[in-house]
Amino acid sequence: MPAIATAFYDTKSYDRTYFLRENEGGDVELRFFEHRLNASTAASAEGCKAVCVFVNDRVDRECLTELAHRGVKLIALRCAGFNNVDLEAAAELGLQVVRVPAYSPHAVAEHTVALLLALNRKIHRAYYRVREMNFSLGGLVGFDLHGKTVGVVGTGKIGKLAAGIFRGFGCDVLASDAYPDAHWASATGVRYVPLEQLFAESDVVSLHLPLTPESDHLLNDDAIARMKPTAYLINTSRGRLVDSKAVIRALKEGRLGGVALDVYEEEEGVFFEDHSDHALQDDVLTRLLSFPNVLITSHQAFLTDEALKAIAGVTLDSIRRFAAGERPMEERVPVGDRP
Repeated sequence: MPAIATAFYDTKSYDRTYFLRENEGGDVELRFFEHRLNASTAASAEGCKAVCVFVNDRVDRECLTELAHRGVKLIALRCAGFNNVDLEAAAELGLQVVRVPAYSPHAVAEHTVALLLALNRKIHRAYYRVREMNFSLGGLVGFDLHGKTVGVVGTGKIGKLAAGIFRGFGCDVLASDAYPDAHWASATGVRYVPLEQLFAESDVVSLHLPLTPESDHLLNDDAIARMKPTAYLINTSRGRLVDSKAVIRALKEGRLGGVALDVYEEEEGVFFEDHSDHALQDDVLTRLLSFPNVLITSHQAFLTDEALKAIAGVTLDSIRRFAAGERPMEERVPVGDRP
């Protein structure tokens, strides 16, 4: 069987390394592009039956139409979320959409806790202070996680793992989910409560749910007003779950203890790129970065060796199965289903 030509968009060096390694047999023709996929760049997929995209590629109706006209039949996402793909348009155009729903939930759950620990114990501030030979401890006071209440919003695979880690610290864990798993909660000592109660009682609120019309800006002015003024907000899920301007207002007024983000609602053109030699044009992100109690990483929660191997392996397997006329193992699932 001839190799199926696949265009890979928004690729970095680590993407190329792991996909080349997992494609040792050469049965998938890998065409790597650094630019992102959108309607204006879709022509670069000419001659390919499949395209592989990431979180900031804009796969809307216009882009999908361009791809379909060029003979593309498969959209493979090397990520779990698919909110950047117009699924209705893809179905109408006869394009199959697949994803990688569970590449390494441990990677994201562990990064969530790492962000919280760094924010709470001021690790990022202490690191730079000590490098300047300043060994004073003023301003570095944190609090014990043991005995604190953590609210986990969304209890899919990542949320459950994060809750388990928090339980290991001796935290009381509250949970909220549209599809509660009562058996898991009973076995782990987690309590499902209404979302309003979770906001009101939690010392830490950690987000682990997909972006849907219902969850868009879930953390807004009203939600933040329900939270303790000392509470920490952690988001390693989807940027638009959090209304960044509402967070800024709360931080300015002292109504949030701190914020740690691995995602941001306007990532495109900023995250995954080096902007160190010029002024950042995103005023909202610049303002967030100005707060001493805000810690931001650039969508790196997934970035572990195990996760990158799984992403490459599952994506290539889906492409191979598609080429062979078989059903890919990891097809796109409806939002209501739990991965």
